[in-house]
Amino acid sequence: MPSADHDLGPQDLNAPAGPRARLRRDRSPEHAEPSRFIPHVQGLRAIAVLLVVLYHFWPGRLPGGYVGVDVFFVISGYLITAHLWRELSLTGGIRLGQFWARRARRLLPASLLVLLFCAIAVMSPYLMPTSALQNEVKEITAATFYVENWYLALNSADYLNHSGSPTTVQHYWSLSLEEQFYVMWPLLILLAAWLAVRWLRRGRRGAVVVTLAVVTVASFVFCVAFTLTNPAPAYFVTFGRMWEFGLGGLVALIPALQVRGRVLSFVLGWGGIIALVWTAFRFDGQTPFPGYAAALPALGVAAIIAASNTDRWWYPTRVLSWRPAQFTGDISYSLYLWHWPLIVIAPSVPFWGLSIYHRVALLVICFVLAWLTKRFVEDPVRRWKVLTTRKARVSLLSSLAAMVLVAGTAGAAWAVNAPAYREGVQAIQQVRDNPPDCFGAAVVLDPSCVGTTFGDTVLPAPGFAGADKPDDDGCFVQLNDARPVECTFGSKADGAPSVVLIGDSHAYQLLPTLQRMAERNGWRLTTFFKGACPWSTTPLATPGAFGDACTQWRHAVTQRLEHLQADVIVTGALATTPFAADGHASAHDAAVAGYRDAWKPELDRGAKIIAVVDNPVWETDPNKCLRTRAQSSCTGARADVLVADDPLKAAAQGVDGVTLLDFTDAYCDQTTCFPVVGGADLYRDQDHLTVTWVDSLAPWYEKAITGALAAR
Repeated sequence: MPSADHDLGPQDLNAPAGPRARLRRDRSPEHAEPSRFIPHVQGLRAIAVLLVVLYHFWPGRLPGGYVGVDVFFVISGYLITAHLWRELSLTGGIRLGQFWARRARRLLPASLLVLLFCAIAVMSPYLMPTSALQNEVKEITAATFYVENWYLALNSADYLNHSGSPTTVQHYWSLSLEEQFYVMWPLLILLAAWLAVRWLRRGRRGAVVVTLAVVTVASFVFCVAFTLTNPAPAYFVTFGRMWEFGLGGLVALIPALQVRGRVLSFVLGWGGIIALVWTAFRFDGQTPFPGYAAALPALGVAAIIAASNTDRWWYPTRVLSWRPAQFTGDISYSLYLWHWPLIVIAPSVPFWGLSIYHRVALLVICFVLAWLTKRFVEDPVRRWKVLTTRKARVSLLSSLAAMVLVAGTAGAAWAVNAPAYREGVQAIQQVRDNPPDCFGAAVVLDPSCVGTTFGDTVLPAPGFAGADKPDDDGCFVQLNDARPVECTFGSKADGAPSVVLIGDSHAYQLLPTLQRMAERNGWRLTTFFKGACPWSTTPLATPGAFGDACTQWRHAVTQRLEHLQADVIVTGALATTPFAADGHASAHDAAVAGYRDAWKPELDRGAKIIAVVDNPVWETDPNKCLRTRAQSSCTGARADVLVADDPLKAAAQGVDGVTLLDFTDAYCDQTTCFPVVGGADLYRDQDHLTVTWVDSLAPWYEKAITGALAAR
């Protein structure tokens, strides 16, 4: 989150503080002395925001651009610590109310403006799908009161590998974390200064430095350990990021870290920039982050800040002072706020697309909105005399009132759309219970239905397809959870045919259909699901605790299968799962071998395996296109959305006892894949199927399972 404190910057921290000044009660402590601007730090903000924005616009081109957020954290730690120390050394204290009031005046106007925009957008079914309503309202409220990072942490959101539909305000996690830093940091510095005077009888600077160093080291150790054990929440938890603020603070407080020498300043500055560029292109969603990996970009930022020499034009301190960098740094806060909601909303806007031209145009719009917000919202409110000439509580109470207004608008969005939400739920249930004749896959797979047309019918409606998903979340384990959670459905009679469904989320999407099938046919259906963890023996390429949890889960499931004595096992998996090569010529060969190794013990016991070829995977949710455009305009090239060498398919071919279910012809013709087939909406997000569509495949699943049971 870009720090908006453009006017805060340390002066010469080694200079004598001078006599303690008595401040006017109507003046914020920031007026204690004139602030001095640091151009290369402002230019560093430009690098940071561009890394984040370009990562969100083109994640495949800049896979590690998310480190831009870490750049902002170090910058904020540097500026705020220096500012607080100057006030403490000048006045003997920190006026907390005034400090927090100034932060509120500086940060909240633009932040709440964008949140209000998001709340209004959510209120409109033309801009946001109705199925997203609940999550949007919850997260807008969490973002308004600056707890979005904890909301995401507690809900196990995976920021770097999110495959669902992130909300318009998910990026507010970093702003929330930084606001929590603003609350805690001055209290920590005051505590250190008080201990120095009251108990240690020594200089306050030393006590503050030691305190911040201890917090920084402890936070870094916690960050590394928590990333290894719980990587998804570790991305958002406050204390796991505090070391980055502390690193910036130490650069501000330790004089030896302010490098004036020409050679060392040159080396540190350009070395830091190289570190940032390298991480932006080399890190990706599989990097164990933040953890120890975050140390490289954070230290790179610290090196750039420390490089203070400006004697030569080619020094980074001078290059980062060029006007384009300064302009981007000026608007970095608003640019960060605006870019993500527009990325989420734009595909739902009529006549808008996802071509390179649309993306570039949207990027330009983001810059324009950011400049307008800086010019007409950020700056005027920060200097508004109605607030700046009054006591701090006026600013704080005004901020609270504005926050309540935004949260109330989000609540109104729910109230306005709640009836449509309930109707959407009912419509989904109705089409599941009573689908039209020749609906969905039957149009392609049933010879008697070929040629049937449904016109513009799309069921479920594109605005509500996201809600058409399995309900048994308790059967699905994620992230670092290695428990072999076992769920049982259908017949409980002794001797009932045993059908087992195993795999990742692409197996889990079959559950409602197979559950009803089991109840209808008297089967006992047992399930084992773990997100991003196919039933295989080949390790994932994902390092750390997530890959270890997958391996542990597989081992536990294998042990459980020995006791189940399954008759038929159905499995499916995401075709693009990142497998390790594991001693094979390629990751694909390793994946094929791993599937076969996992199946072999069950095949040897006489069980039959049904392997389901993966469905196409889209770059973005096709429903965003379907909500505003004709079906014919929302198709995808087969070569782009369908994985041609699905390792599960290769593993199943030619193996006795394994039945391959390949519905590719139902999704695609020879050149094109479709988001709607036979009136059925196929996708609830970019790669997961709606229950309605899977239900339309039920006759072919049932035929395969029945045939396997008969052969058994």
